[in-house]
Amino acid sequence: MKKMTQLIHCNSGKVLSDELPFSEAVRVGELLFLSGQIGVTPGTLNLVKGGIGNETRQMMDNIKTVLEENGSKLANMVRCTVMLADMDEWAEFNIVYAGCFKKPYPARSAFAAKELALNARVEMECIALVD
Repeated sequence: MKKMTQLIHCNSGKVLSDELPFSEAVRVGELLFLSGQIGVTPGTLNLVKGGIGNETRQMMDNIKTVLEENGSKLANMVRCTVMLADMDEWAEFNIVYAGCFKKPYPARSAFAAKELALNARVEMECIALVD
């Protein structure tokens, strides 16, 4: 019988509450699959104030924390999926997002969602390589 790659559920407790019904990330082999992140103040369900720009900054900080707590970093991002509550905010989101990376950027897709958790303006889920 072929041995399966180990599956590890990762919860640092530094971004999401342990009481939520999902893991911050799941590691399979050398890949880290992050749950969708929104711009909440770490350890709370409170969105930062100030709209899409501030939410995107906080979301990216939250993603960076989850990555670093699990042996990865933003430069190791392979793919991102972005959900926006309003596609008219695409340009403002992109300014903050692009400032978090150096070229070449991760593969990415984006779409509009009618509504996001906690009335967030943006949510992003990612896949990254572990160092």
